[in-house]
Amino acid sequence: MDDTQPAGTASGKVARLASFFRARWRGETALNQLFWRDMLLAGTAINIASSALALVLLGLKLPLWLVLAVHFLPVPCNIFLALAVWRTAEKTGGAKASLMMLGSALWLIATVIV
Repeated sequence: MDDTQPAGTASGKVARLASFFRARWRGETALNQLFWRDMLLAGTAINIASSALALVLLGLKLPLWLVLAVHFLPVPCNIFLALAVWRTAEKTGGAKASLMMLGSALWLIATVIV
């Protein structure tokens, strides 16, 4: 992170967010953390929240395009996380990494379908 920007400023938050995504894309995050915490725990929680909000919007009889947009909003992040797991697992190697690659692919399919 750039030390010239205070952490509480908007630019500091953007820098932290960019650092978060950069570290995952480059494979600088531990595979266990990336798979279990970032993808399965946080990613699934975001998907559940998005689906719940979409159901509320549907119940309020808002336009279908808006409901679908809210429901599918996390998909780009899901794709990113699954690809980050694959990239990191390829660097790590081994049976556990292969299982995590399979798990991330199944998770991605499940989150897009459900």
